[in-house]
Amino acid sequence: MENVTAALQNAARRLGENYAAQKLFDLSVGERLPDREEIIEIVNELRKLTFPGFFGAENMAYVSKKAYADSRLGLLYEKLFRQFKVAFSYGNQAESYSEIKAKAQEKALEFVSRLPEIQDWVLDDVDAEFEGDPAANSREEVIFSYPGLYAIFVYRYAHVLYEMQIPFIPRIMTEYAHGKTGIDINPGATIGRHFFIDHGTGIVIGETTEIGNNVKIYQGVTLGALSTRKGQQLSGKKRHPTIEDNVVIYSNTTVLGGATVIGANSVIAGNTFIIKSVPPYTKVSSTMPALEIRQGKPAGELPE
Repeated sequence: MENVTAALQNAARRLGENYAAQKLFDLSVGERLPDREEIIEIVNELRKLTFPGFFGAENMAYVSKKAYADSRLGLLYEKLFRQFKVAFSYGNQAESYSEIKAKAQEKALEFVSRLPEIQDWVLDDVDAEFEGDPAANSREEVIFSYPGLYAIFVYRYAHVLYEMQIPFIPRIMTEYAHGKTGIDINPGATIGRHFFIDHGTGIVIGETTEIGNNVKIYQGVTLGALSTRKGQQLSGKKRHPTIEDNVVIYSNTTVLGGATVIGANSVIAGNTFIIKSVPPYTKVSSTMPALEIRQGKPAGELPE
């Protein structure tokens, strides 16, 4: 028993030394980090407000839609205000508590006032998913089950928070969606209307990516930076490509670089690697590797 106690105490001592050396875990009195679980609750509240009747217990045939929105918005506002206040407080020595509280209230109300506009964009994305996929049986099926639509829905709200310069929360939201869907959309990316993601697994869309309207991308597509070796020195610079209107990018294609532009109405075939701009109305493909096929022998037959 003494050996167990000594081992635990030794591990605790070493962890304490690590904590002290890092400084990352030193919080001031009263200071907290955002609550990831409550941010996930915010995502779920936004989903219920965006798609009433789909993800809650309410039967919308018997519920006043305005009353439903009123009740859900009250719950959402309280969570937003609480998490905004924590996010603005962290590491903030320049503002008083009353100033931080006022800012959190102002930003929470601003975000809530923009929900109808964001919902309109998300419903346009639902149309894009339904119209673009012949396997989709209904818009309801898309809302319930398509991972691409879920990732886009979370991104749309997180992007607005990113534009509002809310710390922590936008990235927590999109990384939560990333974990659920395998689709990694940075909240800083700019994505136009009627965006279609098919299948989706393995898609990466970097922070400074710009995507136009009516764009379709398929699984395994990377819209990334040409090089990140300079690390934080590249922060705030255009590192990711621009995809203009009406472009289709098929599976497992990689497009890299902040100066790379895929021109409008272009089609990029699967398994293509692009680091240079492509003019509008262009079809791009890579040469298929040569296949070598050798006929095998039935089991038990000796080779000639």
